Amino acid sequence: MRPDASEVYRRYLSAVLLHGHASARACELGATDLYALNILQLSGAMTPGELATRTGLTTGPTTRLVDRLEQAGYVRRAADPGDRRKVIVEPVGGPADLDRVMAPARERVGEILAGYAPEQLDVLFDYFARAADAYQEAADHLRTGPADV
Repeated sequence: MRPDASEVYRRYLSAVLLHGHASARACELGATDLYALNILQLSGAMTPGELATRTGLTTGPTTRLVDRLEQAGYVRRAADPGDRRKVIVEPVGGPADLDRVMAPARERVGEILAGYAPEQLDVLFDYFARAADAYQEAADHLRTGPADV
């Protein structure tokens, strides 16, 4: 009997989120701090306002988030090269323990992926890329509301 696809997918997402929270805690970070670092490492430097939008935080919590990350040595504030009046937040490193903390899950997932044929991996990675875009669009829609037509 095939399990309910929705339930399997929800269990998967839940496990990924729980692992992210546990990884952050193991590196003495909050989950939002680790999430913000990931955004910065994937997208590059951005203004605190852009980071606030991407994390879903308001201005005050974003300022405190950047303060914590800067104090820990993971980001720095710098003048925006395009507009010296603006500040950008640049990633300068990540938690040293993160690779160690993430290694068991990465190794296990690597073992799982090794069991797939190249064509299956192409489908999986196509799904990941397209689903990431879909989730980003859905988050933007929830944040900003429907676009005026």
